[in-house]
Amino acid sequence: MTSMLHRDASATDFDARRRLGELDMVTGSAAGRTFLAEATPAGPSRSPTRRRWPPRPSGSPRAAPPDPPQPSEGARIMSADRQHTGRVAGKVAIVTGGSGDLGAATVRMLTAHGARVANFDRTAPAEPWGTDAVADWTLDITDAAQVEGAVRQVAERFGAPDVLVNGAGILGRPAPSHEATEEEFDAVIGVNLKGTWLLTKYVVPHMIERGRGSIVNFSSIHGLTGGGNVPLYHASKGAVRLLTKSDAVVYGPHGIRVNSIHPGSMRTRMSRSSAEGSPLGADEYYRQLVLGNPIARQGEPDEIAYGVLYLASDESSFTTGTELVIDGGYTAH
Repeated sequence: MTSMLHRDASATDFDARRRLGELDMVTGSAAGRTFLAEATPAGPSRSPTRRRWPPRPSGSPRAAPPDPPQPSEGARIMSADRQHTGRVAGKVAIVTGGSGDLGAATVRMLTAHGARVANFDRTAPAEPWGTDAVADWTLDITDAAQVEGAVRQVAERFGAPDVLVNGAGILGRPAPSHEATEEEFDAVIGVNLKGTWLLTKYVVPHMIERGRGSIVNFSSIHGLTGGGNVPLYHASKGAVRLLTKSDAVVYGPHGIRVNSIHPGSMRTRMSRSSAEGSPLGADEYYRQLVLGNPIARQGEPDEIAYGVLYLASDESSFTTGTELVIDGGYTAH
């Protein structure tokens, strides 16, 4: 928009299109448009001149300046959010897998920015949260009755959830598809995909009733690319990615945003388990994994938690159905 238009062989076409209003580079008042004309040939250092189109008749009064644009709904939401001390102040969030490394970082990040958080996990956290803003529910997220009951209890204790972070996931045994068992398939797909679906199923009605909400689904870089180590895990994360997009389309009209986050190699216990199960050995596995990355290291849990914070907050009020990839550039190749 700031570049200068240069006259060439199509100058006549330029003038014609300008009269038709096809080169509306700078919007003026309702009485007409202001166009950036080419620089005069006196020298390249001269500033471009502005011509009003159509020209105002001689002696006619100058039009009043247009009213300033009104703030959009998104701007109003973000302005209201900034009145609080935290980026998710006053929100109620459910985080599944909050006792794990990425989940715990997410829980702490959300509470640090003002949210009250319910941690849904099958195990207790490794250490106390140190705040009354977090409460733990021990449950199996693949069991519909347990999920429905826990969501109802959260709504009764904290209020209807504003944010759902589907962070629970398991890796599964490293094995090619023909060696994996049906039990392993059910376990991986159950936690990673069915658990995501069940939480969405029972949380969304609360969000629809209030006309707003944000859902953040944990996928993976291997929800975008393939890999030979844990194919069932990759399949489950690819399914989460597409469930995210479908739900974004369905629930957008209700004011609910649904996005997926795609961590790369992170410094977590799950990553260590994958490395130790590799035939390369853990050290060589890590070396090959990050060696070709533009940022040649593993990510830290807080680097994922900051991504979740953005998607959970009203700062992302125009963002839905998208993939936030945090991988040090792994998928850039």
